[in-house]
Amino acid sequence: MFDLAVNELLVSGMLLSFIALLFLGVPVVWSLAGVSFGTALIALGLHHYAGADTHFLDSWRDYSIIVPRIWSIVENGVLVALPLFVFMGLMLDQSGLAETLMREFAATLGRFSGGLAVAVILIGILLAASTGIVGASVVLLTTVAMPIMLEQGYDRRLAAGVIASAGTLGILIPPSIMLIIMADQLALSVGELFMGALVPGILLGLSYLVYVVAAVSLNPALAPRPANVTPLTAQGLLRTFLAVMPPLGLMVAVLGSIFAGIATPTEAAGIGALGATLLAFANGRLSLTVLYEVARRTTLTTSFIFGIFIGATAFALVMRALGGDDIIAAGLHSIPFGSTGVVVTILIFAFIAGFFLDWLEITLIFLPLVGPVVIGDLGYDPIWFVILFSVALQTSFITPPVGFSLFYLKGAAPSEVTTPEIYKGIIPFVIIQLLIVVLIISRPEVVTWLPQLVYD
Repeated sequence: MFDLAVNELLVSGMLLSFIALLFLGVPVVWSLAGVSFGTALIALGLHHYAGADTHFLDSWRDYSIIVPRIWSIVENGVLVALPLFVFMGLMLDQSGLAETLMREFAATLGRFSGGLAVAVILIGILLAASTGIVGASVVLLTTVAMPIMLEQGYDRRLAAGVIASAGTLGILIPPSIMLIIMADQLALSVGELFMGALVPGILLGLSYLVYVVAAVSLNPALAPRPANVTPLTAQGLLRTFLAVMPPLGLMVAVLGSIFAGIATPTEAAGIGALGATLLAFANGRLSLTVLYEVARRTTLTTSFIFGIFIGATAFALVMRALGGDDIIAAGLHSIPFGSTGVVVTILIFAFIAGFFLDWLEITLIFLPLVGPVVIGDLGYDPIWFVILFSVALQTSFITPPVGFSLFYLKGAAPSEVTTPEIYKGIIPFVIIQLLIVVLIISRPEVVTWLPQLVYD
């Protein structure tokens, strides 16, 4: 009884200490590693003093098993796709692709009321399927689209909401870095997760389109039609079509090679990195300076992700040694609403945690703890649960106070766009994301039918 009580207190202390350090501004990597190191030291001291057999780390030297754990992360072939996809997204950021798309889409769709908002969402879908880098997509869309939308008299709240939500689609629509990490954490197929996320991701983007069209139809003042419109010509349509082909071709090359079984996700990431470099070259944007900057930013981003991997591995090692898995599993099984209630409770926690934590910390710390309960004990389809969890977690990008897409948007937007306007603008899109969560719960085939069609 003593051991159980002490372990429960230590597990709770780990979680609370980690959250407290984040609020104090301590970097995530050091928060995770420091809390795990300190808790292990305290646990060894307490249990040794009490003389109890706790099945904890037998000695401080056993903490050194963190070294082979870290090595297994570094040599994981699946994670090689991470820097390659990051490189692909950053290189496309330099290629001028988004500027070309926005110019042609604005010329074609901007003549209609709400047309620019529709163009932003379509470009967001294309960028999501060809880059997967949320920060780059949001900054690009803000820089390119926001001035044009404001010039045409768009409601600032609508413009901010459209850009923030459309730029965030890259975290769900494949190739998604988040899905690669989730596949690694739960030992799932990256290809199957990509297939499971494709329909919900596109459906989410189309839902944004439906909302914008409906809102503008009911209140045209939200997105007025420009006064002077040039006639739409076949040549203009052709230019728009040609602008769409490069990102579409890259998406087919990357995802098509995975879905057809021609390439592994890691190999497809290499194809994407090469394709993005060739697109930058074709647009006259490739230079040694650009190549150096993209490589530097790729290294920094990858180092940040792997640093959190290492910290989360240490954190999970100590938590599991303290019986944290059993404590959390017992807590979930005690929820008095059946298996569906357990899943809904997990999603609510992920949604609320997203207000304060980044998706990466939630994925690396929380998902490995609840995943085995939902998949192993309750018997839910792992692809369905991970995609459901991903959609719920996607809200973390556009919910204050730690919504990173909101930070990117505010940093790149004109000064007249205020923070309260951004917060109000994203409310309808958060509601849409939650409705998609409800749809996936009630209709699991939205996620499962494509993987089953290909693999069964």
